[in-house]
Amino acid sequence: MADKKLVAEITSMDEDFTQWYTDVCIKADLVSYSNIKGCMVIKPAGYAIWELIQKHLDARFKATGVQNAYLPMFIPESLLQKEKDHVEGFAPEVAWVTHGGLEPLTERYCVRPTSETLFCDYYKGEIHSYKDLPQVLNQWCSVVRWEKETRPFLRSREFLWQEGHTAHATFEEAEERTQQMLNVYADFLENDMAIPVIKGQKTDKEKFAGAEATYTVEALMHDGRALQSATSHNFGDGFAKAFGIQYAGKDNQLHYVNQTSWGLTTRTIGAMIMVHGDNSGLVVPPKIAPIQVVVIPIQQKKEGVLEAANKIAESLSAFRVKVDETDRTPGFKFAEQEMRGIPVRVEIGPKDLEAGKCVLCRRDTREKIECAIADVPTKMAELLDQIQNDMFDRAKKHLQAHTFEAHNKEEFAEAFKETKGFVKAMWCGCRECEDKIKEEFNVTSRCIPFEQDTLSDKCVICGKPAKKMVYWGRAY
Repeated sequence: MADKKLVAEITSMDEDFTQWYTDVCIKADLVSYSNIKGCMVIKPAGYAIWELIQKHLDARFKATGVQNAYLPMFIPESLLQKEKDHVEGFAPEVAWVTHGGLEPLTERYCVRPTSETLFCDYYKGEIHSYKDLPQVLNQWCSVVRWEKETRPFLRSREFLWQEGHTAHATFEEAEERTQQMLNVYADFLENDMAIPVIKGQKTDKEKFAGAEATYTVEALMHDGRALQSATSHNFGDGFAKAFGIQYAGKDNQLHYVNQTSWGLTTRTIGAMIMVHGDNSGLVVPPKIAPIQVVVIPIQQKKEGVLEAANKIAESLSAFRVKVDETDRTPGFKFAEQEMRGIPVRVEIGPKDLEAGKCVLCRRDTREKIECAIADVPTKMAELLDQIQNDMFDRAKKHLQAHTFEAHNKEEFAEAFKETKGFVKAMWCGCRECEDKIKEEFNVTSRCIPFEQDTLSDKCVICGKPAKKMVYWGRAY
């Protein structure tokens, strides 16, 4: 009964997708709730995934010339107020520190919701000449945003992320870096997380407060909702003018720098769960799986079985592997492996040992493959690559199958009677139409994709000449 109970405690995703998601987060031991409302404890199993995300992303960043730094978590109120649009965008979510010990502070500090103002203050003292440019920094940290409704990984009052902040001599150089980092995110999400994305630009309504342009990678979850998975912003010289960040150019004239900002958060773990998970729990892509292979000895007290399991694990030293030597039943161990989303389990029992073979079981498809013990390392390398590729292909097919076209308002309304996925539709570029779509259909513009299709020459809402094709959807 124990092994069945472990799986039965997950609500079916078809019955209640929101509850299924929460069940998986808790039962797979990724998070637990804390006594601080709206904040979560990221447990070792969840943090190990974040560590691998950090490792993969950090290597990509550094390959583009990014250096890591760390700035304070407190922002004086006067500093935050310097960029009007920026502070207005974050004002409702800011947490304030008013006392230091027992003494009231002469000026309130906010706990960083994001660090543009801190980096601007820092760059003002660092940048004097064109020789000081570009500045390409990133920090791994936590931020605080006082969200009203929270959900594990997707939205919490404190969350982990990386935030890149760069300064450049020209708008063109800043734009190049903005696009470059968006492509880094897309490459990471597709190749390491096995999550296909749509790349594009946010509308002015949806762009980051204080940005000239915001670019996004949008992913589609299993339930047909969109998830903004990473963003990259070109600030132009707006922040530089607010903070007085100038440099002496080669022409001996003073110029304002142009800046960028880009970030990815722990909500990416939520995306992984909702793109790949099933009713048995997590399905983790091999590249970011903390444990890629679990070896499960069957009848492990029988002579030679546990020894053989450990030898198989030793032969798999190129991978992240563990042997489950606990005294629980094989059925419980199988259910736990499925719950935790470990990509492959290796089963070895007395009869297998006698025949010089074992069984490899894929988490994603549950396919079982007999394999000679001597061939396990070679087969495992092939199998993990295959699983990674197959997971991406399945997610890509789901994205394609749940992306629709609407040529007029009636088709648009029909598409959003239920949350099916993305709907591609033409837009005139008018804020009024975008607001009307949100009001009437409870959907938002997800992005103006770089790859444009001309579905018609008229806006889907007002019928006026269309300027862009936009992806619309309901989002987390």
